[in-house]
Amino acid sequence: MTSVLHRPTDDAKLAGLPQEVRARLQDRFKLVVPSRFAADPAPAPRLDEPASNPAVQPMVSLTNVEKTYDNGSKALAGVNLTVNPGDFLFVTGPSGSGKSTLLKLLYGYERPTDGHILVGDQPIADLRGDRLAMMRRRIGVVFQDYKLIPKRTVSENVAFVLWAQGFTRKEIHRRLWPTLKMVGLQGKAHCFPDELSGGEQQRVSIARAVVSTPPLLLADEPTGNLDAENSLQVIKILRKLNSIGITVIVTTHDEHLVRISNHPVVQIKNGCLHHLRR
Repeated sequence: MTSVLHRPTDDAKLAGLPQEVRARLQDRFKLVVPSRFAADPAPAPRLDEPASNPAVQPMVSLTNVEKTYDNGSKALAGVNLTVNPGDFLFVTGPSGSGKSTLLKLLYGYERPTDGHILVGDQPIADLRGDRLAMMRRRIGVVFQDYKLIPKRTVSENVAFVLWAQGFTRKEIHRRLWPTLKMVGLQGKAHCFPDELSGGEQQRVSIARAVVSTPPLLLADEPTGNLDAENSLQVIKILRKLNSIGITVIVTTHDEHLVRISNHPVVQIKNGCLHHLRR
């Protein structure tokens, strides 16, 4: 038995669509949770639980966040940032400015030296063990270097995420093929990573990050190793995901991609965050 949690949707945006299309989109806003987690005595943090007032419940909130590493290097200094549900945000800045550190703080890989971070309504820096693991299942992460399993096919790399979370074979199959189709890789399902181009490998990485329908997607320099054509294709996929309600945060040093986009942009420079476009 599975529990189905419904993610809030923007009915105004959906109202003008045909009934069949609306039904498909509504289905994408469902998060199926394996029943073996339902009896967990420690309730898992939930990003998809609607707040009493969605207008004041951000998806991500950082308040006076600082991060200093053990060697004394200061990655972030007094960072304040609010990202609302459904936003698409670009984070720019030179190499070593703190962009990757920011994302690592958001999925709990790093912890702040000072300040407060909320993801959904959860202080992610305070989560440990199973509670942190459950929270991470609700955050999709795309890496610059893909991080695919070399001896697994495309479909196995993507399905592995669902298998590890305890989804049934039927549910894995239901989610896998639409996700591969969305990133244009249904014809490469049985290929291994070394048989793919860099752009295709990055699209596998995106498919793996979103196959469990996370409400928040973090992409760390997803176009850093790609040519202009593949970079644009990746950004189009991220925009498509954003259009169905996923909050997207992308770090990039590609100024061209930022210029041709109308999404909000913040810049991190010397550890400080500045709003370039709201």
